[in-house]
Amino acid sequence: MTRSPWGREYARTPGTYIWGTEASPLAREVSALLPAGARVLDLGCGEGRESVFFAERGFDVTGVDISRAGLAKAERLARQRGVGVRWVHADVTRLVVDGPFDLVYSCGAVHYVPRRVRRRLFPRLKALTRPAGLHAHTVFTDRVVYVEKGERIDYFTPGELQECYRDWTALRHAKPLIDCAQDGTPHRHSVEELVVRAR
Repeated sequence: MTRSPWGREYARTPGTYIWGTEASPLAREVSALLPAGARVLDLGCGEGRESVFFAERGFDVTGVDISRAGLAKAERLARQRGVGVRWVHADVTRLVVDGPFDLVYSCGAVHYVPRRVRRRLFPRLKALTRPAGLHAHTVFTDRVVYVEKGERIDYFTPGELQECYRDWTALRHAKPLIDCAQDGTPHRHSVEELVVRAR
């Protein structure tokens, strides 16, 4: 169901971490909100930088991706950093995992899930979450659109992500523009970052 081009990019560049190996600011921010030993579900974990970061913080991490090549890189990074992560090769829309989790996290992944499908995805993710657990997402929005590597995205529209969590408490909501040059041409993407807590 997902329509990301990055799986073939991971396979094309086995010796290179396209996104780097250091955690994003969002991952660092939400890690500080978690209890010791928290269970983390990282959706669309790609090459594993966020999953490995959470594991380094002592969390029990499950990283999910549809790309075997991405997961191979992720496992290599985890070994290099001396941490263990449970890697799951799956489409996030057909994911079968045992909850509950303290954090459900995604960075640049959920917008590849078609809109009609993700309407059903968010309730399933909520059901996997502990009371007072967190969700944190970064998604591409339709404010600034740049198509690279033939990707097919159902861009989030204004208020769409917030509406999915209208029954949760928002802790952080931002709509930055991010710089990118993955296809060799400098450009920008508009994104939405949302951190919410279950009531």
